[in-house]
Amino acid sequence: MLKRITTAVVLIPIVLVLILRAPVSVLAIVAGIVALLTIHEFLKLTESYRVQPMRVLTYTFCGIFFLLLAFNVGNEKPLLSTAVFVYCLGFAAAIAPFIFLTRAMRDADLSSGYPAAAASVFAFTYIALPMGMLVQLRQQWAGAFYLLYLLLVVWAGDIFAYFVGKSIGRHLMAPRISPKKTWEGAVASVVASVAVGWLLFHYALPISSGLLRAGLIQQRDGLFGLEQPAMGPIIFLTIVINLAAQLGDLVESLIKRGAGVKDSGTILPGHGGMLDRIDALLFAAPVLWYYAAWRVMQ
Repeated sequence: MLKRITTAVVLIPIVLVLILRAPVSVLAIVAGIVALLTIHEFLKLTESYRVQPMRVLTYTFCGIFFLLLAFNVGNEKPLLSTAVFVYCLGFAAAIAPFIFLTRAMRDADLSSGYPAAAASVFAFTYIALPMGMLVQLRQQWAGAFYLLYLLLVVWAGDIFAYFVGKSIGRHLMAPRISPKKTWEGAVASVVASVAVGWLLFHYALPISSGLLRAGLIQQRDGLFGLEQPAMGPIIFLTIVINLAAQLGDLVESLIKRGAGVKDSGTILPGHGGMLDRIDALLFAAPVLWYYAAWRVMQ
């Protein structure tokens, strides 16, 4: 627990400064590095399923994806940047199976080609695309505020699920996949996320003003005045984000359970691997990105 808290104390301020203040190009590069580290852990897990992944090609394909994001096309025009990202996302997702299956034709053992290609495509869609959505979310109106909202909602849900589940949890949620997760913890997670989400949007103006005065955000990255959405849809959105985050945690547990390992890696003391730390975000980020993109398109 001490290692877990120490790592969090060191990393959280760095993450917050990145999402609030760093240029989008820098955020894209950092997100790309995190994604590649996570993909490395994921591909290592796939070896436990007797799959030999296409490591170099997977890293190259995903790296190019984040380099394109770093060009920051249409940064000053949220509608344009969202449209460009949608086209790039669709093209990358469509061409990925073609590229990896074409590479599989070169393998001497043809029976290993399809599983290897499938693992690489899944690594891209499971890890790289959601991380890319986080980057593009920053380019939208009030992007920094929404990223802050996403992280705090997910973190609050995770913390309360852990402590409430450990202290009073009695009814197991999915004992075969994650033996320590309980329904009591899951309910506490939803309540905590909704409380944090409500507080953030209820005090969106003073929070945004404070961040602006501190020089942590620009005017376009905060939530001011008439831009604030109605609270009902926000509460519903927060619940959906929390449920997606909890599902993301369970999915990663499923992958690790099948691979017969406890943690995806050891890069983060007290937290395990990078995939262990961002598993919830990989499912929660697309939910918020689609909501924010819908707002931009209106």
